[in-house]
Formats: sequence, structure tokens, C-alpha cells
Amino acid sequence: MVIIFTYIKLEYSEYLKKWIAEIMPKRLFLIDGMALAYRTYFAFARNPLTNSKGENVSAVFGFTNILLKILDTESPDYLAVVFDTREPTFRHELYPEYKAQRADMPQDMIDQLPRIHQMLKILNIPTVSKPGYEADDIIGTFAHKAKDLDIQSILVTGDKDFMQLVNESVIMYNPKRSGEEPEWLDRENVIKKIGLAPEQIIDYLALMGDSSDNIPGVPGIGPKTALTLLTEYKNLDNVLANIENIKNKRARTSLQDNEKMAILAKQLVTIDCNVPVEQKPDELVVGEPNYTDAFEFFQEMEFRTLTNRFAPEKETVEAKYNLVQTKEQFESFIKELKEQTEFAFDTETTSLDPLLAKLVGFSFSWQEGVAYYLPLLTPQTTVDDIKPLDEALVLNSLRDIFADPDVKKCAHNAKYDILVLIKYGIQIKGLACDTMVASYLVNPSGRQHNLDALSLSYFNITKVPTTELIGSGKKQITMDQVPVDKITYYACEDADMTWRLKNLFMQKLPTFNLLDLFNNVEMPLVDVLVEMEKNGVSLDEMYLANMSIELDHSLKQLEQKIYALADQKFNINSPKQLGTILFEKLKLPVIRKTKTGYSTDVSVLEELAKEHELPKQILEYRQLAKLKSTYVDALPQLISKATGRVHTSYNQTVAATGRLSSSDPNLQNIPIRTEIGRRIRKAFIPAKKGHILLDADYSQIELRIMAHLSKDKNLNDAFLKDQDIHTQTASLVFEVDPKDITSDQRRKAKEVNFGIMYGMGAYGLAQRLDISPSEADEFIQAYFANYPGVQNFMNEIVKQARAKGFVTTLLNRRRYLPEINSDNRRVRDFAERTAINTPIQGSAADLIKIAMINIQNRIVSEKLESKMIMQVHDELVFEIPLTEKEQMEKLVVHEMENAIQLDVPIKVDIGNGENWLDAH
Repeated sequence: MVIIFTYIKLEYSEYLKKWIAEIMPKRLFLIDGMALAYRTYFAFARNPLTNSKGENVSAVFGFTNILLKILDTESPDYLAVVFDTREPTFRHELYPEYKAQRADMPQDMIDQLPRIHQMLKILNIPTVSKPGYEADDIIGTFAHKAKDLDIQSILVTGDKDFMQLVNESVIMYNPKRSGEEPEWLDRENVIKKIGLAPEQIIDYLALMGDSSDNIPGVPGIGPKTALTLLTEYKNLDNVLANIENIKNKRARTSLQDNEKMAILAKQLVTIDCNVPVEQKPDELVVGEPNYTDAFEFFQEMEFRTLTNRFAPEKETVEAKYNLVQTKEQFESFIKELKEQTEFAFDTETTSLDPLLAKLVGFSFSWQEGVAYYLPLLTPQTTVDDIKPLDEALVLNSLRDIFADPDVKKCAHNAKYDILVLIKYGIQIKGLACDTMVASYLVNPSGRQHNLDALSLSYFNITKVPTTELIGSGKKQITMDQVPVDKITYYACEDADMTWRLKNLFMQKLPTFNLLDLFNNVEMPLVDVLVEMEKNGVSLDEMYLANMSIELDHSLKQLEQKIYALADQKFNINSPKQLGTILFEKLKLPVIRKTKTGYSTDVSVLEELAKEHELPKQILEYRQLAKLKSTYVDALPQLISKATGRVHTSYNQTVAATGRLSSSDPNLQNIPIRTEIGRRIRKAFIPAKKGHILLDADYSQIELRIMAHLSKDKNLNDAFLKDQDIHTQTASLVFEVDPKDITSDQRRKAKEVNFGIMYGMGAYGLAQRLDISPSEADEFIQAYFANYPGVQNFMNEIVKQARAKGFVTTLLNRRRYLPEINSDNRRVRDFAERTAINTPIQGSAADLIKIAMINIQNRIVSEKLESKMIMQVHDELVFEIPLTEKEQMEKLVVHEMENAIQLDVPIKVDIGNGENWLDAH
């Protein structure tokens, strides 16, 4: 065989394939559909995969990936996905308690089952189910019938019940996690894994029972005892015939008392291979997928890789991509560029970090399908021996063009390019369009605003992926090592797609009434964010080092306290070990279970902390450990060697509400309500002597916007009279004079004031206030009775969202909510809460963005030394010289309070200090 494979001529390859196909058995893959759905759902239990609509899509994603992996790597001749039905089976008739203790399927898994069936239909995958029969029995029947047709059956499952079917024509295939090889179980491997032959598995299961199906088996006989008995007596009949000879007294007594149960259990665990199925095994043929429907389905699910897989064929791009490689060509290019009033550009660099990146080249486009690449760095040797252009010549020639505000520039993720070019002495003025920002405005709920995704989505063009040029992982190279011919097409395509997207979005934005928001808020904000990222913030490294030592000591003390409460040492970071301590040793009530065992997530521990001190200490330990690793230890590692500062990245196109987010570090997640969180803020300091930090924070801005939008008289009056809104709400709800309101009553009113804006219901409020749902509902009803305008606003905004499919902010920022009319209650409720909150939170985002733009403009125009260095939610932080303190306080307060005019006054709290904590 090897010789034939080695010396066979190429022209006979088709004959060889045919010959191999003839001598190899046909293979039928049978997938246990519900088991695979459960498995993939719980694989994401700790970190569910949700799309932008709030829909849990973990099971759909995992199921599809495993299915496609089987199709790709195994090329089945036949395949079917087999499902259970709701109807009772013969096992329920034999034993009414069969599966009676099985936990209800999680609602967000139930919601995914129609999606899985939709996916299977689109991919043209055969599915089989039959009322009154389990998937196990249907699979067993197909495997039995396939043997008569000389077809080998591959059972796709990890369930040990199926081991009873394994024989010379049946093999089990157990998919593993990503990156792991699947487990194949033939007869020999079943024996290795269990210690018994496949024909003994039924008796093995009968003896020890199956808790997941509520089959009791023989009490007191577990896997080890069952294995010992069957090793000695071979089968259940012999075990029962030799009960008196069994040495294990406990097993002997239990078998004497439960002989009938053992016989019943054997009936229950035996797979019925005689189900009257209509299809024949060789009829289970996978058809051709509906590529159009698959592309649209996976786009809706927001599975990018799968969307790309089923994308329509790549359109042929009529492109003229030019490499500018000589001085003469460059001079001709510059002459033509100077004639343009608008162009798109892109930079190729050596790093994703703009502070570290070196320029490799520029690409330009001002006509669809035409682009130019200017190489500045090239590999030392290339195929065509292409040399880079003179860097000084290129930069000097481009500097005035980029700085001309009358020439419009377009880029994708322009902030990055601007930050890179600043290091080279090039200033970008006249930035008219950032296509990433435009995409975000048009589709704020979309996950993908990168150039590759947009080119595919809008133009059906699959761009050359970056990894094709530089690779990935340990072998990844940098752009300056890529041959010029490859980088030319790639870079030109970037500029070309940016130009095409610019043309597209500049037509779309006016259609959606978003052009003013784009031109007057989002685009000017790019320059502000560039300045903030460039400014960075200084840290007190010694303070953080000492804090790390202190926290390490606190964690060790907590460890000892936890061990004492548990009365033993264990791995605190192991959910499995923690679960054993809490629920088996301490006998605390089991709140929730996952596929892998007991849930010990935050919500479970918070509930248990009401009954026992250990869960409370575990929560404290987790919080300390997370803050230490995420901030105290991580922040010093982020300090730039070039500037001595931390330069966070502000993300303009992530949050669907319009809010900015930040990363490396994420400033938004530093808790202000905890002592440790506040102390972390103390590490943020001014870099220069004679400077302080100035902190300006909007006061209750979302409630003020709610008052404006709802037009509620009581709410508006409270702000117009400058009353404490939480005390006022408590006074109205509890019918108590404001001066007699207790701190606890004010706290409850505060929870309601903010909770209402996020669509919090009675159950959520009950959890927050630790009261009964009925009491919480009375509280909410009292709130609405005193603020009827708020309830009217909430009802009206949901009604508008249902009619229009979207909601808007004060500046007309849109958020689409197609799922608000969903039949899925969970998804619909999420959409309704989003509809209520978005106009409020989104308007607050618009407000602070305008304030940032206006403040920065004044800092520049008034030639101040002060710098805007951080934005966190409704808060702005500045590093200012003491000499500008009074001027900056007035400037900042004025611009923040007058960014947008509301029916109620906008109020800003301002402070200053030697660090961020003291300034707040």
C-alpha cells in the first residue's frame, strides 16, 4: 500500500481516490442533538456568549462549530442529528420516576433550540426524531441497520450509555474542547477506559444506576464495586445467581434487597435498537448548504468566522493598485494628490501600539478601485529588489497637505494613524470622516466595525487578512518584514475600501438624520481623544508597590480566616473544591448547579453570605485578588518607557449607548464605592511640581435627563428647587416630611431612582434592598404614583420602539431594537429595558462629549497649559498648574453645565487635589 501511494502517477490520482473509496467502508455519523446542545451551552456557563441583542447564543455557536468540524475533518458519507421529543417513552411506563429529578432546562437554552434547528435546516443537515422514542434508541436503531448495509456508524457523544453499542461496526466519537483531539472509542478503548467489554456496559449501568436519568440501580454499588462484580461474574445474571458468594457484605445485602430493581434498571438502561424509523441509514445524506441563508443567519448571530465561511463568492475588484517606488513616480503622485480636495489614507506600521509603532508606509485613495502605496521601510532583500522611498522626502512633502484644513481627509480608526504621525511631526487637520465611527453611528449594536468586516458586509469583498502577511503566534513577523509586492496590494486595498465606505456612509448618515451628530460631535471628538491619549496620566509607582505588599498580606490573612471557617485548607480559586466545602461539608443550600457541578459565582455567594461567614469572606478575597492583579500590580507594567506615563485607549465605537469605554487600563472599572477602589485612585497623580489634578463630575445627570425627557412635574420641581432628589423621593413614597427621612429610607429611594431608569422590576429591587418582591412592587407603584410622568415616558418610549424599531437620544443618536417584538420573553424584556435606558444614558454620553470638545477648544484657544487626561463615565479629570486653577474651574464648570440645555439645571461637582482620590 505504501509503495503504491509513493509511486502512483499524478494523473491517476482520481482513480486512486475512487479505489480507496471502494475498499474503505462508508461511514454514518449519528449526533445526539440534545446532548450536544447541553454540552455546548454549559461549556460557556461561566462566560456566556451573547450577541448585541442580549441573546445567549453559546449553544448555537458551539453546536455549529462541532458539526462543521466533523464535516470538514471526517467527510462523513452519511450524517444525522437525532433529537428527543417531549412525549413519554416505554421507560416512563416501566418506571414513572424515570428522569423525574432532572432539573428544568435553563430558559436561555430553551430559547436557543429553535436557532439550532434553523441552523441545521439552512445547512441542509438531516435531522431525525420520533415521538415516544429517545434519541439513544433512534441512534441505536440506525447503527444496527447500518451494519446490515456494511456502513460503519460513528456515535458522536460522550455519554457512557452508548458504549453498549460499540462493536466491530460501531465506534464512539467524543468531541473535545477547541485545540484538543477528539476521543475515539472502539471495543479495545472501551475496555481500557472502563475495564469492561461493551457487552458488559448494560449490566455495569444497571448495577450502579444513573443519577442523571434518576435510575437508582442497586443502592451502595458504585463504579468500583460494579466493576469488581462484573470482572468476577461477567454479567448481571451471574451476579444475581451468585449473591450468596459475594464477599462484599454491603453489596451482597443490597443485591438481596434490590434484585428486582437491578433487573428493572437493566431494562431502563438498555438501548432499544428496534425503533420503527422511516429513513434508511444510506438516505441520511448531507445536502448542499443554502449559502445565502447561512450568511444572513450567522451575520444575525454575530458569528464573524462563520459569516466569512458562508459569504458569497468574493467579488472581483476592478482595482488599479500602484506601487510608488521611484522619485519620479513619487513627484507625479504628489502633484496629483495636491489636486485633490478630499482623499482617504492609511498607514502601515510595525505595532498596534501607536507609541511604539514605526511607519512602514502610506497608502492613499481618492477614486474607487485606484490606490497608491508609498514604502518607507522594506525588508533588506526583496524579490524585485525594491528600495524604500526616502523618508524625509515623503514626510516633508506630505506634511503641508495633511495640515491643510481645507483638504478633507478620511481614514478608518483615524485616531491610531494620527497618534502615529504625531511622532513624525505630522499634524492631521481637516479630518472629515472616520469610517469606523460612521459605521458605529449607523449600526451602534454591531460588534464588528473593522475594515475587513465592513468590506465584506457592505461590498461582499473579502479583504486580504493581516495574518496572511505577518502570520500569527510565535512566528508572527512585523510589517517591515513583508515583501513589498504583498504589502502593496494589502495597503492599497485598505485605502480603497476606506474611500468606498466613506462614499457609502456619507449617503447613509443624512438618511438616518445622523449627519449633525457625526460632524459636530463624533468627528471633533476624535481629536480630543487623540490629545487625551497622548497626554496620558502619571502614577505613583512606590505607592502602588507598597499597596501590593499590603494587599498580599491582607490576602494571606483572609486565606487563614477562610481555612479556619472551612476547618481545612483547600484551593480557594477552585470552584469545584469550594463547592465541596460549601455544599457537602457545610451543608449550605445549593442555589444553582451547572453541568460541571455546583455554581459558586458572585450571585450565589452573595445569597449564601446571608447564612454563613465563609461565602462573605470568599467574596472579599475574590475582590481583593482581582483588584490587586488587575490594577495594583498591572498598572505599573503599563507605564510607557518613552513618556513615563500610562496612556489608556479610549474606545469610541464599542458601547451601543454612545458612551466611551477605555482599555489598557480600563479606567471605567475602578470601583469608587469600595475602600480599595478609592485607594487605587490615590495612585493617579500630576507629573509636575506645582500641578494638581482637577476633577469635575456631573451630579445626578441621568436623573436630570429623565426629568427633562419625562416632563414629570414633581421630578422637575425637585431639581429646579435644588432639593436632594433622593430625600424628596423618599418623602413622597414614604409620606414623611423631608426633614424626618432616615438614611435607610433615603438609601431605598436612591435605589429606586436609579433602578427605574434601568428598567429594574420588583424582583431586582427586592434583591438590591433585601426585601420581599411584593414589598418592592409596592415601593415601585408608590414611586409611579408620585412620578406619573416617568411611568408615562417609559410606556411611551417602549411603544415608540415597537413601532419604529429604534430609540434616539437628545442629539438623535439611534439604537436599533428589532428584538423588542420578539416572541422570546427574556429577549423582549431586555429590549424594553434598553429602550428605556438608552435615551437617558445615551444623552448623558452626548452631553459629556460636547463638553469635552468645547473644553479642549478653549484650552487651545486660550493657550492654557492645563491638560485633559481622563474621562470616566460622567467625570472628567485634568492635570493643571496651580496658576490656572481658578480659570480652569470656571471654564470646566461653564462648559459642562452648558453643553446641552435641559428643562432642569445641570450641576457639576468640582474638586482638586494632589491625587485623583483627593480631587474627587
